[in-house]
Amino acid sequence: MKIAILLASAAAAAALPAAADVYLIANPGTQLTADEAHDVYTGDKQFAGSVKVVPFDNAAAQPEFLSKVLDMSAGRYSTLGAKKGFRDGLNAPAVKASDLEVLTAVKSTPGGFGYVTSPPT
Repeated sequence: MKIAILLASAAAAAALPAAADVYLIANPGTQLTADEAHDVYTGDKQFAGSVKVVPFDNAAAQPEFLSKVLDMSAGRYSTLGAKKGFRDGLNAPAVKASDLEVLTAVKSTPGGFGYVTSPPT
């Protein structure tokens, strides 16, 4: 699986090698690995160091993300979110409609983390 993690900044984002159809982006104060992204979206990781991670879902890219990063169906992801909410009191990630909305939310949210289908510029 090829994934790039990008740190979203106001000017530009620095891409790590390995570009696929899904790019993970993070607020500059948030440091996560590609493996930790899986744990964030499955509710198993809530902090990156001392920073609370605030994940955002991208409605336009979700099928690709679920397939390539989480390796699960939309139904399973939804069920997992409901279980984590009920058992652990976790909120599901806020859903944004597009890459631009996710990028804007990640840039402006301390601990923001999301995914997009094209590298941010």
